Amino acid sequence: MMLLEKKKMSMYLGGEWVYGEREIDVFDPQDNSLIATVPAATPADVKRAIELAKEGKEIAASMPVHQRIAILQRAADYIQQHGELYATTIAREGSKTIREARKEVQRCIETIRISAEEARRINGETIPFDQMPGSEHRVGYYYRFPIGIIAAITPFNDPLNLVAHKVGPAIAAGNAIIVKPATLTPLSALLLGEAFHAAGLPPKVLSVLTGYASEIGDLLVTDPAIRMVTFTGGVEAGRQVARKAGLKKLGMELGSNSPVIVLKDADLDDAVENTVSGAFWAAGQNCLGVQRIYVEQAVYDEFAEKFVARTKAYVVGDKLSEATDMGPLITEAEAMRVEQWVNEAVAKGANLLCGGRRQGAFYDPTVLTNVPETCRLYKEEIFGPVVCLYPVANLEEAIARANDVQYGLQAGIFTRDLPKAFEAVYRLDVGGVMVNDSSDYRIDGMPFGGVKDSGLGREGVRFAIQEMTEPKVVCFRLAK
Repeated sequence: MMLLEKKKMSMYLGGEWVYGEREIDVFDPQDNSLIATVPAATPADVKRAIELAKEGKEIAASMPVHQRIAILQRAADYIQQHGELYATTIAREGSKTIREARKEVQRCIETIRISAEEARRINGETIPFDQMPGSEHRVGYYYRFPIGIIAAITPFNDPLNLVAHKVGPAIAAGNAIIVKPATLTPLSALLLGEAFHAAGLPPKVLSVLTGYASEIGDLLVTDPAIRMVTFTGGVEAGRQVARKAGLKKLGMELGSNSPVIVLKDADLDDAVENTVSGAFWAAGQNCLGVQRIYVEQAVYDEFAEKFVARTKAYVVGDKLSEATDMGPLITEAEAMRVEQWVNEAVAKGANLLCGGRRQGAFYDPTVLTNVPETCRLYKEEIFGPVVCLYPVANLEEAIARANDVQYGLQAGIFTRDLPKAFEAVYRLDVGGVMVNDSSDYRIDGMPFGGVKDSGLGREGVRFAIQEMTEPKVVCFRLAK
């Protein structure tokens, strides 16, 4: 069955498609049209999913590696065969244009294929026990075993690939997993569940529960049978999860306020093209999105002029049009919040170079200068199509100002000066530094995560598998 052939959709509960007594309407933020309805999962559904997962974790752990690989590869094939449906679903339920959505589908396929490859590389090591006096007659090793049941809570901005980044590694590692997708964008996660169902994933290993976090989130996070919570979302929600979770593993990606540094020797045209894309991809609703750009004074005016010209050329409109560069924000309420933050900055003395106009859920790509430190826009994550430009005297000042927030996910620097690039690499307080690239560059095989309020742990398939497994030591004492 293809789920979106019908408006009324079911959720995936331990291998079965289940309807609920209550429903959640899923709307296209572009025109507020109804796309589909999904079940509103109840506490009873959560408890049922956990009970099934208790059996599912044993099934998953006993699957030979070649079976895990084959299932993951078949799931990736299924998504590839139905790629345009997946892309259209991403575009319609969320903010991405059809071109952006197609790229997300391809990344999802890549994430699952990498998961299949990494399943064969979950290795241990021999341990030289005779390093300690008295242990000369002992030999042994450690191996990694699956952690058990994982709860995954995912956001709206990458409704397919960010789910795949949790489900793919979990299955590769031999775990059961329960996914709670964003209430605003549950359809892509259900389609991912359909891919694994079609690929022959054994029942009880995977559930995708659609519902309200306020009704089912705490049950999922606090249940002692859940051995890891992997969460992508906002800082405050992340803190609540950490307080409530208890003694279990946590993996958290909590956003950023990403800086990019442009030095005077940089290729300005290249820097402009990459940072404009980095700022306005998915209407700026991107945890890696460029929010602050620190430009060396000697080239600041030229960079700002080119940046504004490229921003004004951005095509905002119908998400399904091939010509559109940027669609709406996820809701009109979010567009109004962005509008308020920008208006606050302007009222406090910031200069608006372009943008600053809202129409419904659409907010024009916006460029500001002279944003005061007292503004929310200066310190917090805007999660919208807004970028702030700042002149700086040198690299020293740029690094100091780039580090002057409570986030540290990724940063970018544009320069031809290798020593200065390495200085930025070592001194920027972030989880990743992209040299001659925007802060939003990422491949799905690299370790991904941040420091400070940007989160705990690392995603990226191999690194997520490390988080989703535990080492077990085996030691043999040999007869003398």
